[in-house]
Amino acid sequence: MDIAVRTIIFCIVFLVVFGVGGIWLQIFLSKKESKWAGLILPIITFAISVLVFLGNVFYSIGSVTRSDMVNGEIIETFTQFPSMIGPAVLIFLLYNIPTAVLLAIYAACRGKRKRQRVLEKMSVQDLE
Repeated sequence: MDIAVRTIIFCIVFLVVFGVGGIWLQIFLSKKESKWAGLILPIITFAISVLVFLGNVFYSIGSVTRSDMVNGEIIETFTQFPSMIGPAVLIFLLYNIPTAVLLAIYAACRGKRKRQRVLEKMSVQDLE
């Protein structure tokens, strides 16, 4: 088997294990008594998406998109702000997909926990 194929297989297995482990960790933290424990991973992924977004914006502001020589003179064309809004927003949305998935897991687990507490209260009231 070629080294490139082995590397690709290793990367895919690593990403699957990492993804399943992250989802398991989110479910575990969401079932904790404290509601803040389940928000740790979504806050981390949101912070990463904000950092990537800001890095992209600041890199695009300072980068030269084109240099031309006209009549022996170098003319540099810089990135226009409106032209980088679309890609920056797209990157921000794509990096927030894991945040949305983690928040959905959090909401599902907390909803089950809330229903269990209501049922426990009802059973305690029935005993009285």
